[in-house]
Amino acid sequence: MRLDETDLKILRLLQGNGRLSNQELADLIALSPSSCHRRVKILEQEGLIESYSANLSASKLGFAIEAFVEVNIAQLNESEHQYLSKALANMDEVLHAYIVTGQANYMLHIRTRNFETFSNFVVHKLNTLRGVTKIHSQIVLSCIKAKGQHLPV
Repeated sequence: MRLDETDLKILRLLQGNGRLSNQELADLIALSPSSCHRRVKILEQEGLIESYSANLSASKLGFAIEAFVEVNIAQLNESEHQYLSKALANMDEVLHAYIVTGQANYMLHIRTRNFETFSNFVVHKLNTLRGVTKIHSQIVLSCIKAKGQHLPV
């Protein structure tokens, strides 16, 4: 799909506030509500808009610990990656999980309520997964920039 400047404006605005009504969005981009609605529907159908969600305050909800955890596994084969990918996807503490290049095989973005729950997660969940040979954690001291999934469109 070829995007024009109007499509990009729609994406930027909805990325910043997914709760904009169709009328508000149409007013902001100087389109009729019907044309705006049609464009948004096309962007959704083409998969450029995947979903709408709310950004929650982790600290106000009691999730005080944020960490990035590197995980190494013994064997780099498809069955081990499938096993670990499925296990990580089912862990509530794991916000994001990536297969990465470099010294680690996986990079995890973790949120827990406190140090005790973080320790329990590492010792009793991650460390017990088949094939895990090394875990390296980095606790976030403060966040400099967090824009959710905002892309520079």
